[in-house]
Amino acid sequence: MIEPVLTYYQLGTAVQAFSTTRHGGVSKGNYGEFNINEYCGDAPEAISENRKALSASLKIGLDHIIMPHQTHGITFREIGPEFFALSENTKRMLLEGVDGLLTSLSGVCIGVSTADCIPVLLYDEDHHAVCAVHSGWRGTVQYIVLKAVAEMREAYSSDPQKLKAIIGPGISLENFEVGPEVYEQFASNGFDMSLVARKYEKWHIDLPECCRIQLIGAGVSPQNIQKADVCTYSHADDYFSARRLGIQSGRIFTAIMLQ
Repeated sequence: MIEPVLTYYQLGTAVQAFSTTRHGGVSKGNYGEFNINEYCGDAPEAISENRKALSASLKIGLDHIIMPHQTHGITFREIGPEFFALSENTKRMLLEGVDGLLTSLSGVCIGVSTADCIPVLLYDEDHHAVCAVHSGWRGTVQYIVLKAVAEMREAYSSDPQKLKAIIGPGISLENFEVGPEVYEQFASNGFDMSLVARKYEKWHIDLPECCRIQLIGAGVSPQNIQKADVCTYSHADDYFSARRLGIQSGRIFTAIMLQ
């Protein structure tokens, strides 16, 4: 049996949080080796084998690995007990166009797919609840991470000050070059560009810092925020990077599961 190589994050004893790497699977080429995202063009049989390996590693059923079909929006979906009684088609429909997941169920692994975008995980120890967020630049500029904290408050009465957060692997400021139209979207949406942007030959934006600022703005204590500090573009041998490998390549799965 293949064994996926995972990067783990320490959030507490009652929760497991991780990002997949490119290692420990059967996918080939720019999908190699470990990819479980079915929306990026990888071979279905390879995805299936990789998913089986991950479920075995996590000691949960295949249907308890939940991944949405992200569309760079700010829609969230809560996964409750009733989700598992639905047909596969209905489950797929409910996960379409979703960029954030929440659950308070133990043994359910929720996660998001990235390959330069920023994954963010939230853990509420007091209310035994978790959230996974896909924050690409389009979601970031729409304050999806700020919304994630609000979703946790509404669904589980989470106290933002007690939330623990992980900002996972993603592209760094040094490598995230943007056009003037993207810079202007951030500026016009109220971001302090002196904190999140830098001019080289062109503008560069610091997406991980944008996420950190949103977490703090939502009330999360700075000491409760961990940053992976891994640039996917610079470390494309270990993590997928769409800017280095092209869109037809694998995706990192950054996920969280209550024990």
